[in-house]
Amino acid sequence: MPHDHAHTAQHGHQHDTDGQAEILDLDAEVLAERIAAIARWLPIATPPRQIVDLGCGTGAGTFALLDRFPEALVTAVDTSAGHLLRLREKACARGVPERVRTVAADLDSDDWPDLGTPDLVWASASMHHLAHPDRALRKVHDALAPGGLFAVVELAGFPRFLSENVPEERPGLEERCHTASERYHAEHVPHRGADWGPKLIDAGFALEGERTFTVDIAGSGNSAVGTYARSSLQRLRSSIADTLAAEDLAALDRLLDTDSPHSILRRNDLAVRTERTVWAARRK
Repeated sequence: MPHDHAHTAQHGHQHDTDGQAEILDLDAEVLAERIAAIARWLPIATPPRQIVDLGCGTGAGTFALLDRFPEALVTAVDTSAGHLLRLREKACARGVPERVRTVAADLDSDDWPDLGTPDLVWASASMHHLAHPDRALRKVHDALAPGGLFAVVELAGFPRFLSENVPEERPGLEERCHTASERYHAEHVPHRGADWGPKLIDAGFALEGERTFTVDIAGSGNSAVGTYARSSLQRLRSSIADTLAAEDLAALDRLLDTDSPHSILRRNDLAVRTERTVWAARRK
């Protein structure tokens, strides 16, 4: 359940890059416990045998679901061949290649692949990237087994990593970066931040639950948090550089410069603060 970089996380609709795959892997590593907690929360009485992970990225959700449901098989769907290759490599490394099937597909296409009749469909940080999410919701509804569950997991924008007084020469920098990012995404990713409950009901589902999970992870002693913060802010920079004040851009670049004494990798006061909301909807 990677976050929005964006997250970078456009699992279904971005060209693959090494940087994107890396940040999805970092997201999975840093947030592993939270992803597992969401999987445990799902209102499931009978363990699913067939699961589909829509917009799977490099497999954060896929492997959380395999761990949660040890008898299940997962079909992992993504546009990116690079992401799917990395996911298959992970499945082999974990000794579960026979439990994972990968499918390359564009979820905005009318021509969806045959996903079987899954008992559970999981879509983490992927639905908001679709140009036609309502159509995709109906396709999921029709593919699910009767009584099957659809879990839509979405995020509250980019995570925060810095406190308000950082950096010392430009306090409040991260919040200004987020404000600029929100303007950018309002134009380019209009479905981010949507309330998926009514959309699921309109697609024919019965909404069974909604929960927001708060993430607040201290970064001290966890080198992955520093790498995650740098990679996330680097990708954030790519969409807002033209709108930031020159002083803010220079301060951000000092944080991103691994050779700088001000590098974010040298800070011991980082944290990962964000939210994930999950909607659980059942096919009637």
